Amino acid sequence: MKVYQTDKIRNVAVLGHGGSGKTTLIEGMAYVTGIVSRMGKVADGNTISDFDKEEIKRKFSISTTLVPIEFEDIKINFLDTPGYFDFAGEVAEALSVADAAIIVVNAKAGVQVGTIKAWEYCEKYNIPRIIFVSGMDDDDASFRDVHIALKEKFGGRIAPFHVPMRENGKFVGFVNVVKMKGRRFTNGSEYEECDIPDYLQEHLQVSRESLMEAVAETSEEFMDRYFSGEEFTYEEVSQTLRQSVMTCDIVPVLMGSALSAQGMNMLLLAVKKYFPSPDQTILRANDKKTGEMVNLSYDPQKHISFRVFKTIVDPFIGKYSLIKVCTGCLRPDIPIYNLNTENEDKIGKIYLMRGKDTEEIAELYAGDIGALTKMNDIHTGDTYADKGASLVYKAPDIPVPYTFMAYTASNKADEDKIASSLAKILEEDLSLRLVNDAENRQSLIYGIGDQQLEVVASKLESRYKVKMNLNPPRFAYRETIMKKASDINGTHKKQSGGHGQYGVVIMDFEPSGDLETPYIFDQVVVGGSVPKNFFPAVEKGVAESVLRGPLAGYPVVGIKATLKDGKYHPVDSSEMAFKTAAQNAFKDGILAAKPVLLEPIARVKVVVPNDYTGDVMGDLNKRRGRVLGMEHIEGGKQVVTADVPMAEMFGYSTDLRSMTGGIGDFSYEFNCYEQCPGDVQKKVIEDSAKAAEADK
Repeated sequence: MKVYQTDKIRNVAVLGHGGSGKTTLIEGMAYVTGIVSRMGKVADGNTISDFDKEEIKRKFSISTTLVPIEFEDIKINFLDTPGYFDFAGEVAEALSVADAAIIVVNAKAGVQVGTIKAWEYCEKYNIPRIIFVSGMDDDDASFRDVHIALKEKFGGRIAPFHVPMRENGKFVGFVNVVKMKGRRFTNGSEYEECDIPDYLQEHLQVSRESLMEAVAETSEEFMDRYFSGEEFTYEEVSQTLRQSVMTCDIVPVLMGSALSAQGMNMLLLAVKKYFPSPDQTILRANDKKTGEMVNLSYDPQKHISFRVFKTIVDPFIGKYSLIKVCTGCLRPDIPIYNLNTENEDKIGKIYLMRGKDTEEIAELYAGDIGALTKMNDIHTGDTYADKGASLVYKAPDIPVPYTFMAYTASNKADEDKIASSLAKILEEDLSLRLVNDAENRQSLIYGIGDQQLEVVASKLESRYKVKMNLNPPRFAYRETIMKKASDINGTHKKQSGGHGQYGVVIMDFEPSGDLETPYIFDQVVVGGSVPKNFFPAVEKGVAESVLRGPLAGYPVVGIKATLKDGKYHPVDSSEMAFKTAAQNAFKDGILAAKPVLLEPIARVKVVVPNDYTGDVMGDLNKRRGRVLGMEHIEGGKQVVTADVPMAEMFGYSTDLRSMTGGIGDFSYEFNCYEQCPGDVQKKVIEDSAKAAEADK
């Protein structure tokens, strides 16, 4: 592939609901531009984008894939993103470098949750977009229904550029609403001009009015002319549409069939005409010297700088860091400086990636996307530039993972191998987190959803030949007491020849009222019944005892332990004896002071459309949650805030998606500890006893 200047580049993310046809659309465009001589199919596992074993097995995209396509005199870097919500981190990486987006809508399924999510992504990043209605060759396809649904959901910005032509139930062409010309398909994506059929006149007029209305809304002058009944010229319409698409004021709707390669050329023409090149977009960076955000342009004449937006680690193709050049022109064998780690490195060879295939290239201009390999200490989100530069580009906005499972190696001998293999997978997917929960003696893996965690386990087995078990996690319960237990005797006496061990303590145990502090120690000993030099040993006995409570082995919090009296022997007493005596007193004292379990409570925020608030609140109540309130936000949504036991949040991601059709979102953070209900406490104690027995 030849080298392209900044103004001849387009960077386009392909978004949409899972199964809407994103990968097939890119395959169709690759076919009509001659990249492939035969279209691959997702079902056959031979597409350019879905090359990973897991993608081939599951028949859907898991990772964002780069597919550059040359069309006429431009290069379009298509970023094929996953449609399933568990892989939202991949979408975030693509959007961090995309200058525009195509939202794919299935003509039969219509506007789905993934369509709405894609629109919200574009709104968040202020990205120009085109909606492509695919699958028009399906007998049940209805462009009219899709158009109506799009208008209802997204408003007046929706502008249909095409109207389908059908004969005998078959999709045979379309009418270009901008030019008001008929187009009949001849061979695949090729077409010839034709007359507009009479049966389309009524529907065409509706689409034309919708388009002209969108044009009129771009300025007061056009609005006045529109209401006065004046016609716009083709030049005015074309120029206004281009400007308005780039400013997100108009969203064109195109159509075709990716599977039959129909409509691919007109989509590529629209990408070239309506989407901005990088030099027409704004680049944001943080100045390390001043801490201020500054606006830049993708200028090939400035010093070299680039950002790493994705990492690919594959045992067969190796490790590649996908980059977007921000300023200057990147060439091989030049020194470069990592502004994040402050380490100097050297650029080796520069590659273009198309799926899993690589091609070496001589240089990359500002705004273009490529790949580097064999660099030291390079990570997703890093900024590289000449030494002395101070502008750091924003890393991809990766969503926070809230779904977690405990994991173990099926074979203990594989524990080290699992750790190193997981490190490679985490380098690829920044939405995964590993946590060592020492308190509960478990290793946790966090992700966006259950399906993502299942894919990780499957990747470990297929890529790295190690098997990982995923299990429900144990939660961080606490133990405390509800009443005072007085005059608890703790004795340690042992005689084994020579010096013995002797220590007696009399102690009180009561609630301290502070659940954030494990214990408060005090002493009111009089008369020297316990010498002062043994007080620290008694406190140490308490400190070690609170680590594992007598109920279920969880840490004890919120107690006050008071040493009142005791006995000692001038020869046999020791610090060890008094520490052990205190531990004996602690166990008896806690059991006498009405011990209870405390469970961790999360402050949960659930964001859902208004229609789902009742279902969500009912479900939170079933999870023993307390709804604290609701707040209306833009987009017809509510934020429901509730306090819910952490244990009841297990599996919530899957349940919320099922309940809301996938549109609901949530976040949470630890809030406090509260007393467990009796039935919950009983079950936790039983489970802890079984786990302790199994560990023996």
